[in-house]
Amino acid sequence: MQHRAQAVPAPAALPPIATAADARQLAEGLMDVMSRLLGVIEQETELVRAGNVREAIQLEPNKTELSRRYVSTILRLKASQQYFSLTTPDLLAALHRHHEVFRAMLQVNLTVLATAHAVSEGIVRGVNAQMQRRNIPNTYTANGQRAVPGPRNMTPIAVSRSM
Repeated sequence: MQHRAQAVPAPAALPPIATAADARQLAEGLMDVMSRLLGVIEQETELVRAGNVREAIQLEPNKTELSRRYVSTILRLKASQQYFSLTTPDLLAALHRHHEVFRAMLQVNLTVLATAHAVSEGIVRGVNAQMQRRNIPNTYTANGQRAVPGPRNMTPIAVSRSM
């Protein structure tokens, strides 16, 4: 069963910045949203590491909203890149450094989530293999070799993805 990703509405296009006050406000807004998003992601990572997946799932609405704000702010920053480069290069460099830390922390989160997914998949496959062994009759051919069970001897396993 495939899950479809929920479509996030496209952020409203904001005009590029034109003043130093707008530049500072945009930079502060970006740093704020990245910090808040990192806080949620770190919390999610710790919950998943501890095996509290249900609690981690409850963070999803907040994470989605912060991600939407992050994308919107980044798009406005890209539209304003020339202004930042010409008038506030130090602020732009600080934003780049902050963004690199942000990306590194996201990579840690993605690694933890991928590991949790692989482990849970391995557990389900192991349980399925054990169940199949129990359901397969031990029979032998005329030559005394173990008979290979047919598809009708296999019992499917059902897994509920809802928690």
